[in-house]
Parts: sequence; structure tokens; C-alpha cells
Amino acid sequence: MRPARRRRDERGQATVLIVGFAVVLAMVAALVVDASAAYLQRQGLDTLADGAALRGADLGATGADVYEGGVPPDTLALTPGQARLAVGEYLRNTGAYARYPGLSYTVRIDGDRVVVALHAPLDLPLSIPGSPERATIGADGSASVGVDD
Repeated sequence: MRPARRRRDERGQATVLIVGFAVVLAMVAALVVDASAAYLQRQGLDTLADGAALRGADLGATGADVYEGGVPPDTLALTPGQARLAVGEYLRNTGAYARYPGLSYTVRIDGDRVVVALHAPLDLPLSIPGSPERATIGADGSASVGVDD
């Protein structure tokens, strides 16, 4: 008589599969939560950049050149120093530094527009293994001031 063959025991194989799927599902959930947080923070920075650019264009166009030379027929000349001061003051007054710790900004004059670029560290609620520890998110806003007839 031949010895009886032992059947391979496959109990517990489903447990490994379920744990694997649970890990993948948790990583997908973390990715969705982090992506939503990044999107919302970028939207907030975008709104802030637009407001800062409007403020910079408004107060940057009321320099001494308007009072000395009169109002030009189409666009107001922008004073870079005044625009930078106005943007910095706007960010302080709106509490942007408290809302976005580590916020930095640049202001440049591009023809008749004030362009404001904001950058802040991204605070992600969950971390995914292999993702960067410190990410930065940014937004740009621009505005120009014209003369109405």
C-alpha cells in the first residue's frame, strides 16, 4: 500500500489577502484626505494672493507720480515699493501668517499688473509611507488698476 498523501492546508490564506486589501484601502483613504487638504489650502492661498494683488495694485498706484503728474488716460503707474508694502500690510491685517505658518511672498510688477506669489508649508493631516515629509504649496494672483472714463 502506498502511504496516504498529505493534503496541503490552505487555511489562513484569506487572512493575508484581507490584511493586504485593508492596507491598500487605508493608503488610498490617506491619499484622498491629503489631496483634499492640499486642494483646500491651495484654494485659500489663491484667494489670499488675489486679495493681496488687488491691495498692492490699488495702493501701489497712488504714489507721488499721480499727484505730481496727474492721472494718466488709461492705466496708473505702479510704484514697486508701495505695492510691496501694501501686500505685506494686507497679509498681516488678514491674519495670513497665523493661518499659514511659514508663509512667504514675492511681489513683482509686470507692466501694468502687480503679481503676487505666495508659498506656505503644506500641513497634511495623514502621512503616506514614501511621501515627502515637508511639502510646500503655492499660489499666484495678479491685478491691475485702470482709469475709468
